[in-house]
Amino acid sequence: MYQDPKAPTLTEIARRAYIYTLPLVIMEWTRRSLLGKHSTKGVNCFDHVHRLLNHRDRYVTAPNNDTLYSNAWLDLSEGPVVISVPRTRDRYFSLAFMDMYTNNFAILGTRTTGTEGGEYTVVGPDDAAPAGACNVLRAPTPRVWALGRLLIEDESDLAAAYEVQRGLFIHGGVKTIDDIDPRPPVSRAADWRRYFAASNRLLKRESPPVTDAKLLSQIAPLHIDPEQTFDPDAFSAVQASEIALGVAAARSDLARTTGLLGQDGREWSYPVAQIGNFGQSYEYRAQISVGYLAALPREEAMYMRAHGGGSRGLLDGTRDYVLHFAAGETPPVNSFWSLSLYEATDDGRLFFADTPLRRYAIGDRTSGLTFNLDGSLDIWIGAHSPSVEKELNWLPSPTTAFSLVMRCYLPQQSLIDGSYRLPAVELTRL
Repeated sequence: MYQDPKAPTLTEIARRAYIYTLPLVIMEWTRRSLLGKHSTKGVNCFDHVHRLLNHRDRYVTAPNNDTLYSNAWLDLSEGPVVISVPRTRDRYFSLAFMDMYTNNFAILGTRTTGTEGGEYTVVGPDDAAPAGACNVLRAPTPRVWALGRLLIEDESDLAAAYEVQRGLFIHGGVKTIDDIDPRPPVSRAADWRRYFAASNRLLKRESPPVTDAKLLSQIAPLHIDPEQTFDPDAFSAVQASEIALGVAAARSDLARTTGLLGQDGREWSYPVAQIGNFGQSYEYRAQISVGYLAALPREEAMYMRAHGGGSRGLLDGTRDYVLHFAAGETPPVNSFWSLSLYEATDDGRLFFADTPLRRYAIGDRTSGLTFNLDGSLDIWIGAHSPSVEKELNWLPSPTTAFSLVMRCYLPQQSLIDGSYRLPAVELTRL
């Protein structure tokens, strides 16, 4: 039988299939984990986190320490739901709706719908909007993650923030966890047989966009397709070995690149235009799903990661650093900026570290942040206190390798278009 020499090998097909389906698998793992361990209510209902996240919170990678989270997993398979959004006045708020492929298909809040709130109807991909419904959002997949972020100034602001959170709720439709499939979710580290069987079930349940048809045709020989059933026993021993090699290659590629948010600047990595709405940028989408799941599009927030040494780009916890902003050169934002410090797991996820002061981030709202006499600003970073006088500007690190991520909410155009660049993170002593 003639075989096109340019056709991808089964190893390459398996690599592409893993990369393509990884966001689906991670979203389902996250959905089932949050509903099973951290939800008291079930689907179609908000769970409000009434505190800032800390080093003990390890269920979503790279959390922030600036906003209160409100989390709801919508199941639109039985019809639309109506969501009430509260008035937020001058407090930053966003409610991002993500399909199961991690694309933000709508964001409500400060930037887009304003501060007065309102009611919104979320409709599944195959349903008609209810008669008379206004403010209709069409979801690309039957299951949706709605993630709210509400800014708080400090601990004294919590009570007022709670009042705003209480105004965010879903009308009706509440039901218990929709575990129609009694099998537990499959992790991204699972054996390829279990992984692809699970990912193919998810492809059937959460129909991919028609614009992914070309990629789906490329991986169809693996029987990864909404119209096919994946059977690991259909492959010979040689083919099974080739598939295993492809999955291993995909995981190796992600381990090397996870956390590099996009186009590299000289000292920082900056997000590419597709972040949050990935289109056909499948590898980039997979990278973000591993290291920055639920990342927002650039117009809502920009995430920059400082370059460090080594293949993983981490900074050295045995050294001390400083981030120096010249007068008037702090990040240009219309809301706020915040520098977060994380320790990295071996598989590329990022979590807050348990460090002195229990300070996980520092930014323009940090109480007591001290500017120099010339108007410049120094942020001291490392495991060692820079001095008693400088501790208000100190972001403590573990003594192990760590990562720095700058978040800029509602970035100004100079940050989006690249005409503004962050200063380098410099060593203070060797």
